[in-house]
Amino acid sequence: MKRRGAIRALAGAAAGPFFAFPATRQSNLLFLCSDQHQAAASGCYGHTEARTPHIDEIASEGVRFDRTYCQSPVCVPSRGSIITGNYASRHGARVLQDALAADARTVAHFFGDRGYSTAAIGKMHFVDESRRHGFGHRVNAAAHLARLTAEEAAAFREDQGAGGGTTGKPSAMPERLFRDTFYAEESVRFLRAHRDKPFCLWTSFFMPHTPLVPHRKYWDLYKGSAVRLPERSANALETGFHGHLERARERGWYDQTDDQLREAIRGYYGNVSQMDANVGRVFDTLRELGLDKNTVVVYTSDHGEMAGAHRMWTKHNMYEQSVRVPLIVRMPDLAGAGSNREHLVEQVDLLPTLAELCGFEAPTGIDGRSFASSVRDERHAAREFAYSEYYFCRRVFTADNRFVGKPPILMVRTDRWKLNYLSWDRSELFDLRNDPGEFRNAIDDSGNAGIVKELTRIARTTFRSG
Repeated sequence: MKRRGAIRALAGAAAGPFFAFPATRQSNLLFLCSDQHQAAASGCYGHTEARTPHIDEIASEGVRFDRTYCQSPVCVPSRGSIITGNYASRHGARVLQDALAADARTVAHFFGDRGYSTAAIGKMHFVDESRRHGFGHRVNAAAHLARLTAEEAAAFREDQGAGGGTTGKPSAMPERLFRDTFYAEESVRFLRAHRDKPFCLWTSFFMPHTPLVPHRKYWDLYKGSAVRLPERSANALETGFHGHLERARERGWYDQTDDQLREAIRGYYGNVSQMDANVGRVFDTLRELGLDKNTVVVYTSDHGEMAGAHRMWTKHNMYEQSVRVPLIVRMPDLAGAGSNREHLVEQVDLLPTLAELCGFEAPTGIDGRSFASSVRDERHAAREFAYSEYYFCRRVFTADNRFVGKPPILMVRTDRWKLNYLSWDRSELFDLRNDPGEFRNAIDDSGNAGIVKELTRIARTTFRSG
């Protein structure tokens, strides 16, 4: 009780008891996931430039969650958390090179054990693709390459450039060569083949991940647009963990000119719109087949994208642009469609929530907890904090790997405060109520000592070092 009271005092949030709901029917599950989609870069989240008509349409028929956080701002551990409902320190796939354990229980096992046909189509980032993690049907990048000629594959690689490139430009390649086009086509094929049986389909697109080289028609959507630039302070990254500044300088992001940044953001928005078009292809097929009447649909991304904010790109940090993700849940006969929720949600919560929304008892013994009652617009006991972990990845944080193997950054985010805790270096504290842009590190303010102490205790308690 002492801990709960302390957190409520920090967060300023009131939470009621859980309300139990009986399962009424079993529904299909369509999970649409993108890679590196900043939560704010969607029309349904209030963005006036990024064009996402299909995601917006799903949001208009579902519930939008405004404060959802990934469990690690990097692909492999985040995806491991989504499909297992556990933090990276528990499921073990902590950095980009870690394969999720072969015996890890996942959402596919949960639904497969209940008679569902299960499929993972697209970029799941399993690392070891021989491990299917319960998915009966698997389509990945190798299948996409197999359909291309050697000349097409070489031309596409040259067209796209380096995988982490942040120079925005249009692609010269036909749309059919993009892997997300193939993933959408294969998802449509799966839906048509499984229209008469229960299914759990996980469609995972590569975009809007770098490189920022969308098909020309999506690049041209932003032709002549006055792309707004994120606010960039002259002393960005200088008052917190020094590794972020070193990484931004090493990669050339810190000194991007306004014109370079504008073109890069245009490329990113083009990627977002191209991904959105493929989301639309799959969702439109679901409705064409009448499956939308008995399917829970989810859209989210594995993590965000800095897109120039704080003079950085990609992720690997705990700023809002990196760790906050979009989340939309649509289900048949949903009361309050088109509404939004502002309470804190973690992506580990998806597995128990989707199990319950599809008509089953939520699994226990995992880090995630169901927010199905919130989707249904009923009384819900909201999380008092959101938690995330970042382990320093080899070859992608700094070239010399100087931070690899050190303890991770642990984020604790309440309604008002965010602590990015490092046990061995300078931590960061942001007052998100008064500094939503996270420009001022308030870790040294004497009046915040009690807040830092309590959030540090939570970070250490939540983290599993083993």
